[in-house]
Amino acid sequence: MRPTRIPLFPLEVVLFPGMPLPLHIFEPRYRTMIARCVNEKIEFGVILATGTEIAKIGCSAEIVEKLKEYPDGRVDILCEGRVLFRPIEVLHEKEYQEAIADYLPEDIPLQDPEKESQLLERFQVCHALVFGQPWIVSSRDDELSLAFQMAARLPLELEVKQNLLEIRDEHARQAFLLLRINELMPLLAQRQRLRKIAGGNGHSVN
Repeated sequence: MRPTRIPLFPLEVVLFPGMPLPLHIFEPRYRTMIARCVNEKIEFGVILATGTEIAKIGCSAEIVEKLKEYPDGRVDILCEGRVLFRPIEVLHEKEYQEAIADYLPEDIPLQDPEKESQLLERFQVCHALVFGQPWIVSSRDDELSLAFQMAARLPLELEVKQNLLEIRDEHARQAFLLLRINELMPLLAQRQRLRKIAGGNGHSVN
Protein backbone atom coordinates (compact mmCIF):
# COMPACT_ATOMS: atom_id res chain seq x y z
CA MET A 1 0.00 0.00 0.00
CA ARG A 2 1.35 3.40 -0.98
CA PRO A 3 0.83 6.22 1.53
CA THR A 4 -1.83 8.79 0.72
CA ARG A 5 0.43 11.61 1.91
CA ILE A 6 3.74 11.80 0.04
CA PRO A 7 6.69 14.21 -0.25
CA LEU A 8 6.41 16.36 -3.35
CA PHE A 9 9.29 17.39 -5.61
CA PRO A 10 8.20 19.97 -8.24
CA LEU A 11 10.69 19.94 -11.13
CA GLU A 12 10.99 21.07 -14.73
CA VAL A 13 10.75 17.46 -15.83
CA VAL A 14 8.07 14.94 -16.76
CA LEU A 15 8.66 11.48 -15.31
CA PHE A 16 6.99 8.40 -16.82
CA PRO A 17 6.35 5.09 -14.99
CA GLY A 18 9.26 2.69 -15.32
CA MET A 19 11.64 5.35 -16.61
CA PRO A 20 14.92 6.33 -14.86
CA LEU A 21 15.52 9.78 -13.41
CA PRO A 22 19.00 10.75 -12.10
CA LEU A 23 18.91 13.68 -9.68
CA HIS A 24 21.51 15.88 -8.03
CA ILE A 25 20.07 16.95 -4.67
CA PHE A 26 21.64 20.12 -3.29
CA GLU A 27 18.95 22.24 -1.60
CA PRO A 28 18.82 21.57 2.18
CA ARG A 29 15.01 21.04 2.18
CA TYR A 30 15.24 18.39 -0.52
CA ARG A 31 18.24 16.76 1.13
CA THR A 32 16.02 16.38 4.20
CA MET A 33 13.21 15.02 2.03
CA ILE A 34 15.43 12.46 0.29
CA ALA A 35 16.95 11.34 3.59
CA ARG A 36 13.43 10.67 4.88
CA CYS A 37 12.51 8.72 1.74
CA VAL A 38 15.63 6.57 2.10
CA ASN A 39 15.14 5.95 5.84
CA GLU A 40 11.41 5.21 5.59
CA LYS A 41 11.66 3.46 2.19
CA ILE A 42 8.91 5.60 0.68
CA GLU A 43 8.42 7.14 -2.74
CA PHE A 44 8.12 10.85 -3.46
CA GLY A 45 6.06 12.61 -6.09
CA VAL A 46 7.72 14.19 -9.12
CA ILE A 47 5.50 16.74 -10.80
CA LEU A 48 6.09 19.29 -13.56
CA ALA A 49 6.40 22.83 -12.22
CA THR A 50 6.22 25.94 -14.39
CA GLY A 51 6.75 29.06 -12.33
CA THR A 52 4.54 28.79 -9.25
CA GLU A 53 2.10 26.37 -10.91
CA ILE A 54 2.26 22.59 -10.81
CA ALA A 55 0.71 20.14 -13.25
CA LYS A 56 -2.48 18.18 -12.67
CA ILE A 57 -0.77 14.78 -12.75
CA GLY A 58 2.66 13.59 -11.64
CA CYS A 59 4.51 10.31 -11.16
CA SER A 60 5.78 8.79 -7.95
CA ALA A 61 9.51 8.05 -7.86
CA GLU A 62 11.39 5.33 -6.01
CA ILE A 63 15.04 5.84 -5.09
CA VAL A 64 16.76 2.78 -6.53
CA GLU A 65 20.39 3.77 -5.92
CA LYS A 66 22.40 6.38 -4.08
CA LEU A 67 25.14 7.18 -6.60
CA LYS A 68 27.35 9.59 -4.68
CA GLU A 69 27.42 11.52 -1.41
CA TYR A 70 29.39 14.75 -1.14
CA PRO A 71 31.14 16.08 2.01
CA ASP A 72 28.83 19.13 2.08
CA GLY A 73 25.68 16.99 2.17
CA ARG A 74 24.78 17.01 -1.51
CA VAL A 75 23.86 13.66 -3.01
CA ASP A 76 23.39 12.09 -6.45
CA ILE A 77 20.58 9.56 -6.65
CA LEU A 78 18.98 7.39 -9.31
CA CYS A 79 15.20 7.17 -9.21
CA GLU A 80 12.66 5.28 -11.25
CA GLY A 81 9.09 6.27 -12.04
CA ARG A 82 6.42 4.10 -10.46
CA VAL A 83 2.73 5.18 -10.43
CA LEU A 84 0.84 8.20 -11.74
CA PHE A 85 -0.94 10.33 -9.16
CA ARG A 86 -3.16 13.37 -8.96
CA PRO A 87 -2.35 15.83 -6.13
CA ILE A 88 -5.68 16.39 -4.38
CA GLU A 89 -4.13 18.89 -1.96
CA VAL A 90 -0.67 20.40 -1.58
CA LEU A 91 0.52 20.73 2.02
CA HIS A 92 3.07 23.21 3.34
CA GLU A 93 3.54 21.90 6.87
CA LYS A 94 7.21 20.90 6.43
CA GLU A 95 10.20 22.64 4.87
CA TYR A 96 9.37 20.77 1.66
CA GLN A 97 5.92 20.34 0.13
CA GLU A 98 3.77 17.26 0.50
CA ALA A 99 0.69 16.15 -1.39
CA ILE A 100 -2.43 14.17 -0.69
CA ALA A 101 -2.15 11.76 -3.61
CA ASP A 102 -4.88 10.08 -5.60
CA TYR A 103 -3.09 7.23 -7.39
CA LEU A 104 -4.04 6.36 -10.96
CA PRO A 105 -3.29 2.66 -11.55
CA GLU A 106 -2.23 1.78 -15.07
CA ASP A 107 -4.36 -0.62 -17.08
CA ILE A 108 -2.61 -1.57 -20.32
CA PRO A 109 -5.27 -2.60 -22.89
CA LEU A 110 -4.97 -5.32 -25.52
CA GLN A 111 -2.42 -4.49 -28.18
CA ASP A 112 -3.37 -3.25 -31.63
CA PRO A 113 -0.53 -4.81 -33.69
CA GLU A 114 -1.21 -2.79 -36.84
CA LYS A 115 -1.22 0.61 -35.12
CA GLU A 116 1.69 -0.29 -32.85
CA SER A 117 3.71 -1.43 -35.87
CA GLN A 118 3.16 1.94 -37.55
CA LEU A 119 4.09 3.82 -34.39
CA LEU A 120 7.19 1.69 -33.81
CA GLU A 121 8.36 2.17 -37.41
CA ARG A 122 8.16 5.96 -37.11
CA PHE A 123 9.70 5.94 -33.66
CA GLN A 124 12.67 3.86 -34.80
CA VAL A 125 13.41 6.46 -37.50
CA CYS A 126 13.40 9.22 -34.87
CA HIS A 127 15.47 7.15 -32.44
CA ALA A 128 18.10 6.49 -35.12
CA LEU A 129 18.23 10.20 -35.99
CA VAL A 130 18.75 11.13 -32.33
CA PHE A 131 20.98 8.28 -31.10
CA GLY A 132 22.39 6.76 -34.29
CA GLN A 133 21.01 3.30 -33.51
CA PRO A 134 17.66 1.49 -33.23
CA TRP A 135 15.77 1.10 -29.97
CA ILE A 136 16.15 -2.36 -28.45
CA VAL A 137 13.12 -3.40 -26.41
CA SER A 138 13.78 -5.45 -23.28
CA SER A 139 11.33 -8.12 -22.12
CA ARG A 140 10.49 -6.06 -19.02
CA ASP A 141 9.21 -3.19 -21.17
CA ASP A 142 6.10 -5.15 -22.15
CA GLU A 143 4.59 -4.35 -18.75
CA LEU A 144 4.78 -0.60 -19.37
CA SER A 145 2.93 1.83 -21.59
CA LEU A 146 4.58 1.75 -25.01
CA ALA A 147 3.76 5.43 -25.53
CA PHE A 148 5.45 6.37 -22.24
CA GLN A 149 8.56 4.34 -23.09
CA MET A 150 8.90 6.06 -26.46
CA ALA A 151 8.16 9.58 -25.23
CA ALA A 152 10.81 9.28 -22.53
CA ARG A 153 13.43 8.68 -25.23
CA LEU A 154 12.49 11.49 -27.60
CA PRO A 155 13.40 15.20 -27.48
CA LEU A 156 9.80 16.31 -27.02
CA GLU A 157 8.80 19.57 -25.36
CA LEU A 158 7.78 19.32 -21.72
CA GLU A 159 4.25 20.44 -22.54
CA VAL A 160 3.89 17.58 -25.03
CA LYS A 161 5.19 15.04 -22.52
CA GLN A 162 2.84 16.35 -19.84
CA ASN A 163 -0.12 16.20 -22.22
CA LEU A 164 0.77 12.58 -22.93
CA LEU A 165 1.09 11.81 -19.22
CA GLU A 166 -2.44 13.09 -18.63
CA ILE A 167 -4.04 10.86 -21.30
CA ARG A 168 -5.53 7.89 -19.48
CA ASP A 169 -6.09 5.56 -22.45
CA GLU A 170 -3.09 3.81 -24.02
CA HIS A 171 -4.57 3.69 -27.52
CA ALA A 172 -5.26 7.44 -27.34
CA ARG A 173 -1.71 8.01 -26.08
CA GLN A 174 -0.24 6.16 -29.03
CA ALA A 175 -2.38 8.11 -31.50
CA PHE A 176 -1.31 11.38 -29.86
CA LEU A 177 2.36 10.36 -29.89
CA LEU A 178 2.24 9.32 -33.54
CA LEU A 179 1.10 12.83 -34.48
CA ARG A 180 3.91 14.37 -32.46
CA ILE A 181 6.48 12.00 -34.00
CA ASN A 182 5.31 12.91 -37.51
CA GLU A 183 5.90 16.57 -36.61
CA LEU A 184 9.28 15.82 -35.07
CA MET A 185 10.80 13.69 -37.84
CA PRO A 186 11.44 16.52 -40.38
CA LEU A 187 13.09 18.62 -37.65
CA LEU A 188 15.37 15.78 -36.61
CA ALA A 189 16.25 15.01 -40.24
CA GLN A 190 17.13 18.66 -40.85
CA ARG A 191 19.26 18.73 -37.70
CA GLN A 192 21.17 15.68 -38.92
CA ARG A 193 21.78 17.28 -42.34
CA LEU A 194 23.15 20.40 -40.67
CA ARG A 195 25.48 18.30 -38.51
CA LYS A 196 26.83 16.55 -41.59
CA ILE A 197 27.38 19.88 -43.33
CA ALA A 198 29.16 21.26 -40.26
CA GLY A 199 31.29 18.10 -40.12
CA GLY A 200 32.29 18.68 -43.73
CA ASN A 201 33.60 22.20 -43.00
CA GLY A 202 30.50 23.81 -44.40
CA HIS A 203 30.47 21.97 -47.74
CA SER A 204 27.62 19.62 -48.50
CA VAL A 205 28.36 16.39 -50.29
CA ASN A 206 26.58 15.96 -53.67
